[in-house]
Amino acid sequence: MSLSDWATVTLVCAGLFFFLAGTVGLLRFPDVFTRLHALTKADNLGLGLVLAGLAFQAHNVAAVVKLVLIWLLVMISSASASYLIARRALRNGLTPWRKP
Repeated sequence: MSLSDWATVTLVCAGLFFFLAGTVGLLRFPDVFTRLHALTKADNLGLGLVLAGLAFQAHNVAAVVKLVLIWLLVMISSASASYLIARRALRNGLTPWRKP
């Protein structure tokens, strides 16, 4: 295996770890706001690492640019969706969790 293959495996595994951490946060955190935080942060970082790993396997610059554009689009859309969900939750009377 070449150095780029090792970098790909390392980055993709790190990205999968963050996807797993976001999923655990979704299942374990107490309210909608902390769950959104876990998903948005962990999934965006996980996707960034996976796409960085895939960029090592790209054969041209156009493919790398497409991967970066995909990542940017997902970051913008997840931030927008999380904002809308949190806003709706606040309007419906849900309050952020406080430590007892």
